[in-house]
Amino acid sequence: MISEIVRGAMISGSLIIAIGAQNLFVLKQGLLKNHIFFVSAICFACDFILMTIGILGIGTFISSNPLITNILALLGAVFLLWYGFCAFKSAIKGTSSMQVESHDPQNNRLMKVVLSTLAVTLLNPHVYLDTVVIVGGIAGTLNSEQKLAFLIGAICISFIWFFGIGYGARLLTPLFKRKKMWVILDCLVGIVMFYIAYRLVWYVIYGS
Repeated sequence: MISEIVRGAMISGSLIIAIGAQNLFVLKQGLLKNHIFFVSAICFACDFILMTIGILGIGTFISSNPLITNILALLGAVFLLWYGFCAFKSAIKGTSSMQVESHDPQNNRLMKVVLSTLAVTLLNPHVYLDTVVIVGGIAGTLNSEQKLAFLIGAICISFIWFFGIGYGARLLTPLFKRKKMWVILDCLVGIVMFYIAYRLVWYVIYGS
């Protein structure tokens, strides 16, 4: 049991920690101190649900249906291109869309933050690939008790990671008092979003 918990934690961690759209979004909200509990909780809840689905074996249907996979990939690419474009636009203007005061009522609108978090999480097909297909595929050879232990390890890492970067981002606040750092972060966001979108389109066209 312990070995499967550790295995689940290691595999989940290796997939979650990689820099991507979701992690950068959580980092941004953490720097802005913008409803970070809800942002972290939504990301964790999505991971919990998708990993559970994958480990129970339902993910096989999604991974074996190219039409569904391609539709998700194209929708995700469009969203990421738009997100990346906005980031580059902000960087060029030198007035980052992320550099806003925490008391800004637009910034603090909970529903807007919730919808944005759901979008950056669920419109990115890589989330399904990681949590449903890869994690589910690895757990597919385990028995019921081992699957439960594997799931516990995987979701524990997810919880620690999202709440860790969400609330830990405030430690970087002194660094991001400089306007230049927000421009750099905007550029990083744009590059990552464009690259992931490119890989998604490549996947639809070439299937790899």
